[in-house]
Amino acid sequence: MDNDVNWLQINLEQGTLIVTPAVFEFDDFAVVAMALLQRLDATLVEQEQSADLQQWLIDFEGCQLLLKAEYYTASMWLELLTLNDIEPLIFIQQLLSHY
Repeated sequence: MDNDVNWLQINLEQGTLIVTPAVFEFDDFAVVAMALLQRLDATLVEQEQSADLQQWLIDFEGCQLLLKAEYYTASMWLELLTLNDIEPLIFIQQLLSHY
């Protein structure tokens, strides 16, 4: 994964963290996503793919999150399954901001 992140923006109300690399091609999502999972020491639980949306269910230190990528916006983000546990998302933002 490219060290340059285009956006590392958190939205606490929506429970999302944008993690789009500066250079991102939707077709390369799997490679970019695996690099992100390695960086976070997270694991892939399940994946779903459609023509314009990729969704991976991941486990980060016991917290399950969705890692999504969308073709039309060329964006990639992490999303909480429940909004009541925002701390892991904040921690990931802080962790990735050091890269």
